[in-house]
Amino acid sequence: MMLQPGTLWEKIKSQTEYARECGALQSIPTEYEFIEQNGIRFFVRIVTNLVRKDQAQQQQKKAAESGQDYDPFLPYEEDLFVADLSETHLCLLNKFNVVDHHLLIITRAFEEQEDLLTLEDFVALWRCLIEVNGFGFYNGGETAGASQRHKHLQLVPLPLTPDGKPLPIADAIATADFHDNIGTIKSFPFQHGLIQLNWQEQTAVEILAQHSLAAYHQLLNAMNIKGSEGLSGQQTQAYNLLITREWMLIVPRSQEGYENILVNSLGLAGAMLVRNREQLEHLKRLSPLKVLTAVAIERRRQ
Repeated sequence: MMLQPGTLWEKIKSQTEYARECGALQSIPTEYEFIEQNGIRFFVRIVTNLVRKDQAQQQQKKAAESGQDYDPFLPYEEDLFVADLSETHLCLLNKFNVVDHHLLIITRAFEEQEDLLTLEDFVALWRCLIEVNGFGFYNGGETAGASQRHKHLQLVPLPLTPDGKPLPIADAIATADFHDNIGTIKSFPFQHGLIQLNWQEQTAVEILAQHSLAAYHQLLNAMNIKGSEGLSGQQTQAYNLLITREWMLIVPRSQEGYENILVNSLGLAGAMLVRNREQLEHLKRLSPLKVLTAVAIERRRQ
């Protein structure tokens, strides 16, 4: 049965409780600190135990090296299943989550994570965003922080930080200057493009998805990212997509990490992750924006 409107949040909460009890959900404990730079209060989680996730990734690596096709979503782990979103997509709990109620929005059939997003992807995402005021994101390829080849978007509820702000970059988003509908954030020294979304509560999912797809294509064009088949197929450039009900942001990527600090879409939203306190101190010495600029593409100075 497809997801019934108004039921997703309760499904997420009940499945989370069940998955914890049966051991399917293996949350990663963290501590956190804030680092302030250029008016952005970066929220940095310090992981206290990555053993189980590291072991799972090592098993995947061994399977790949032996020529086996390993896909954690085919079949998916039933104890993590939340809801059927459409004929093409369903959603699961993120097994190794650091954020509570972290959803994975996956394609039923295998599609490459480096394929451009489709209307069906945005329909599935908006079915979740309508019911959960959250932060959606897509790590476009391994260089952008994707850990699986099977196409999956992600969604975490807002606010993301304990200080009550929806996202660490919320104030920075508000400073954007717009030209031809594409916004530039003053404090971001790396290439990016921002579009405002006209979300209305009563708007149909299909309309929201169509508008988001058009905005996505406009941002890809502004960032000079294409698909192998024009507006579809394999991407020509790794990137991160960040989306809320109000805006969409795309950041082209050049590398997965900088000096052993890995960055995905959450990091670009100002919620960074380090493996230990030594790495936290190293991040402080480097500065968050230096790391983000290193993994993205530095903006040309006017």
